[in-house]
Amino acid sequence: MKTISVLGSTGSIGTQALDIAKLHKIRIKALAANRNAALLTEQAKEFNAEYVCIYDKEKYKELKENFSGTNVKVLCGMEGLCEIATLDGVDILLNSVVGMVGLKPTLAAIEKGVDIALANKETLVTGGKLVINKAAENNVKILPVDSEHSAIFQCLQGNEMNEINKIILTASGGPFFGKTKAELKNVSIEQALNHPNWSMGNKITIDSATLMNKGLEFIEAMWLFDLKPEQIEIVVHRESVIHSAVEYKDGSVIAQMGVPDMRLPIQYALLYPQRLQCKGKALSLIDYGTLSFSKPDFKTFDCLRACIKAITIGGSMPAVVNGANEQAVDLFLKEKISFLKIGELVTSALNSIKQSEITCLDDVLKADKEAREFVLSKI
Repeated sequence: MKTISVLGSTGSIGTQALDIAKLHKIRIKALAANRNAALLTEQAKEFNAEYVCIYDKEKYKELKENFSGTNVKVLCGMEGLCEIATLDGVDILLNSVVGMVGLKPTLAAIEKGVDIALANKETLVTGGKLVINKAAENNVKILPVDSEHSAIFQCLQGNEMNEINKIILTASGGPFFGKTKAELKNVSIEQALNHPNWSMGNKITIDSATLMNKGLEFIEAMWLFDLKPEQIEIVVHRESVIHSAVEYKDGSVIAQMGVPDMRLPIQYALLYPQRLQCKGKALSLIDYGTLSFSKPDFKTFDCLRACIKAITIGGSMPAVVNGANEQAVDLFLKEKISFLKIGELVTSALNSIKQSEITCLDDVLKADKEAREFVLSKI
């Protein structure tokens, strides 16, 4: 029986992970959430968690009262996330928080020697070099949870990295596939949140609509699999059945396929290398009938182009585009900027902020802060 802690337990990935834990009798040591104290309390009591953490300090009092008279240790803020990330007796930390907040606890867990099931893209996008080097030094496994990176990881099993020609990173295309910039001028929040295949949180769903999500995954794949930009091909695959593929030097292409269901990649990361029964619908190619593939529209979707340029430049630039995007998406969700303005601000930050080297966590945080302040200065 494995023991895990979950950061982001009340989100889409976290709640599905707890379903898997129930199915396979995985022990839950600790749970952390952003601000949903009620659901966090319910989860902790159901799974007998020993520690809980609420990131939003305004919710700490409510959470503390919910566990009055119990032995559950109640934590809050970044300090609480890092404490949960470094608890004794934990086999795997599932990091499914959204945004830059995931980087520091990931580094803390790696220093402790805890394996990471990683669903937080920003960890590798902003601090890739730091995270990968620390993981190697501490013999820590980073097991990808994103469906695309899990697919690549699965396709690599039994093969050598030096046998790879390229990876094929699939993209759903989001809700605005085939649209021009002119057609996206007056996009509403509701339209941007209407993803055709996946059910995700607001921030990630907006990132999918702008294709920023695919740009972040491009950067993440480079770090996870030690690839060069030219070794990654993005292919729009509307049905989200082929989750990604690997092309080997002999011309063989191995793909991982399945219905759009995050439970499979979550379970694979938590139980690796075991493959056990997983809830969900089995894939029927006959039911789908036809699978489609096309090139991404780099002209319309500025964020995708900006991410690839950022990782090509290197250094602090991935942290810059990520920070600019997080701030811009927040502004869009608050109806302070238009949908297209997100890509414009991310691109402007990339072109305006000077690149610097990343040697420590403070360098990442500095680049992130500069990008957010840049975006706010343009509103």
